[in-house]
Amino acid sequence: MRFGVVVFPGSNCEADCYHVINKVLREDVEYVWHQETYVSGYDCLVLPGGFSYGDYLRCGAIARFSPVMDAVSSFAREGGLVIGICNGFQILLEAGLLPGAMLRNTSLHFICRFVNLRVENSSTPWTNRAAPGQVLRIPIAHNEGNYVVDRDTHRRMVEEGRIILRYCDGEGKVSEEANPNGALDNIAGICNEGFNVFGLMPHPERASEEILGSADGLVIWESIMAYHAERG
Repeated sequence: MRFGVVVFPGSNCEADCYHVINKVLREDVEYVWHQETYVSGYDCLVLPGGFSYGDYLRCGAIARFSPVMDAVSSFAREGGLVIGICNGFQILLEAGLLPGAMLRNTSLHFICRFVNLRVENSSTPWTNRAAPGQVLRIPIAHNEGNYVVDRDTHRRMVEEGRIILRYCDGEGKVSEEANPNGALDNIAGICNEGFNVFGLMPHPERASEEILGSADGLVIWESIMAYHAERG
């Protein structure tokens, strides 16, 4: 399987993603600079976390206009797998590849810590290696992770199973107390209608080796690989 990790000026998690894919998963991976306009040789594109273009205007607002994003959009329309992590999720929202927007955390503080996530849909390219309702322990690191979306779109997302991850406690209970940033409906990760574009605020690449305190993030990476293998 061939991964491409897109790098924008200000990205700072691309090396982490590259390391996990190359050294832990032992898969083929290359960096894709933001000025590239050709991405059709990849099986999955990763938009990593960081502070693309310094997060000026809004998180992801400038990166959305990078040349590579036209190619990413075409890749996604053709059914290619695209995962946006943290700032990558924000870029996908700004590009219209996923619905909704991000506000500042309700605490108005940057939050960097492990959180618990409940897998809401285990029949996706991103979670097929998880059990329904499985709780994953993965860290977050963001200032704007307060996800919002209009009521009708939220209703459709719920009905279609496109809310993939929710913040929860260690027992899997979704509650206000378990919500670190105020996100609507405790939403931590969502998919588009075709389920081939996935955005999440937690960082699975930072929880893919036990030495880091958790290897639960491997569920997501291994699900991508399993989905690709099943498609032949």
